[in-house]
Amino acid sequence: MLVLGLETSCDETGVALYDSERGLLADALFSQIDLHRVYGGVVPELASRDHVKRMLPLIRQVLDEAGASREQIEAIAYTSGPGLVGALLVGAACAQALAFAWGIPAVGVHHMEGHLLAPMLEEQPPAFPFVALLVSGGHTQLVRVDGIGRYQLLGESLDDAAGEAFDKTAKLMGLRYPGGPEIARLAESGTPGRFTFPRPMTDRPGLDFSFSGLKTFTLNTWQQCRDAGDASEQTRADIARAFQDAVVDTLTIKCKRALKQTGLNSLVIAGGVSANQALRKSLESMLTGLKGKVFYARPRFCTDNGAMIAYAGCQRLLAGQHEGPEIKVQARWPMEQLPAI
Repeated sequence: MLVLGLETSCDETGVALYDSERGLLADALFSQIDLHRVYGGVVPELASRDHVKRMLPLIRQVLDEAGASREQIEAIAYTSGPGLVGALLVGAACAQALAFAWGIPAVGVHHMEGHLLAPMLEEQPPAFPFVALLVSGGHTQLVRVDGIGRYQLLGESLDDAAGEAFDKTAKLMGLRYPGGPEIARLAESGTPGRFTFPRPMTDRPGLDFSFSGLKTFTLNTWQQCRDAGDASEQTRADIARAFQDAVVDTLTIKCKRALKQTGLNSLVIAGGVSANQALRKSLESMLTGLKGKVFYARPRFCTDNGAMIAYAGCQRLLAGQHEGPEIKVQARWPMEQLPAI
């Protein structure tokens, strides 16, 4: 089955073609970072308008790269939630219109299920069951995964997601948007141990997270340094290193606890923050000690993309699932509500 995948949950327009027998044939992505950078964050209305502008040219580009025609497409998968409602509606309306015009089925895909299944696009995909750490700008969750649609939420952030904390902390320190990569870049030249930040909620049982206090701790540290006349680039890098180390250690401790609780030794990390090299190294070291393995997607499939939506949609289409002609999206959508296949 040849599936066209469309991703428009936030500020990136993703399109891909996935074949159930040949794998990923082509994908394209347009990021709106430059558009939103001047505002220091995503402006929903601008994001929606830009999706309208980019969608059809990207579809044509992907078809050309794959050497395919629209007549060969057998189904369309699109992100129907969670995300920004206006942005989601652009992708859903485009998918349903094309599906109606071409006489093929369409299926709405859960954005986080797309992220969770992105490592399945790699040469050595994980086998079920496994524990998944979904870590992005909007979500930080630990999930036991026994199959597609068979998800058990183990823990989640009670406030800011890890990626959100990265972005907000960077903004508080005067770094440009998006903040996550800026913090990671600075942390590379930071001095280990100059500042020691707390590891939130690791001193109590459970698998939930909290990063808002860590963000505040970082801001206070930066302000204290500035008040003392030390606002050098090295000090900024040292604080970035301390912040990143705290987030990475917290995520690693909770992942280790989740693996012990479930008795599993395979871990999948997915979402934008899963591209962070410090996090990958920490989890790989932890899994080596447990004689387990960590799986993740290549960096370009860690952020929002059409390939993960095409793959996830293909699996559900092959199981006989599809949508009616209605255009439906959900800003909030618990992943545990998805049907198993």
